[in-house]
Amino acid sequence: MGDTLNTTGNTLIVLRHSPYGSSLSRAGIDAALAAGAFEQAVNVLFLGDGVLQLLPDQDTAATGSKNLGKNIASLPLYDIETLFIDAQSVAQLGIDPAALPAQAQLLAPAAVRGLMCGHQHLLSF
Repeated sequence: MGDTLNTTGNTLIVLRHSPYGSSLSRAGIDAALAAGAFEQAVNVLFLGDGVLQLLPDQDTAATGSKNLGKNIASLPLYDIETLFIDAQSVAQLGIDPAALPAQAQLLAPAAVRGLMCGHQHLLSF
């Protein structure tokens, strides 16, 4: 877990919802991609059930939804290089940190608060 954060964004998009229960997850990823397309400095934080969006090999056939994995994988193309992830949520959900994307940076609760306070704009999905 990183104690110091190197964030250049002025907008933080917080993804708090599971990937396929509603359209909020897709809307949050789309907002990050749109901001990146317009060369806005954006950071993304996965918090609570939002961490589930990062799990690999999700089978979406039963839900009729499109897998968000490709959208998340495209974030670096929009200069969103680091995915900030709440370490406490990872632990509570029993997720192996090794299963998370390589660009993931796990944050302790104090660092999550610092990340949120360090941005001018906060969008929560």
